Amino acid sequence: MNEFEALYETILDRKKNPEEGSYTAYLFDKGLEKILKKVGEENTEVIIAALSQTNTDLVNELGDLFYHVFVLMAKKGVSLQEVEEELARRSKKKHNLKAERKPITNL
Repeated sequence: MNEFEALYETILDRKKNPEEGSYTAYLFDKGLEKILKKVGEENTEVIIAALSQTNTDLVNELGDLFYHVFVLMAKKGVSLQEVEEELARRSKKKHNLKAERKPITNL
């Protein structure tokens, strides 16, 4: 079992068996909106770290983001296997460069 799998299994266990004082249990108790807020916050922190901080800071923020995304996955019933299968499906694609999006213009 790798670290991602171990983390996801721990999160699933906290969902099923909440422990007092557990941050993971706290997130599940607060619900989807709180979890989404944390995913958004961590995503922003990853961007800031990538732009202006050290790689060590970036790695720490990525760890936080992965954790919160895994909590979101557990909340919504999405398994690691489902994500792995989607990534495997995508890796088989070739020549799938998407055109750049049109700029947003004010009306």
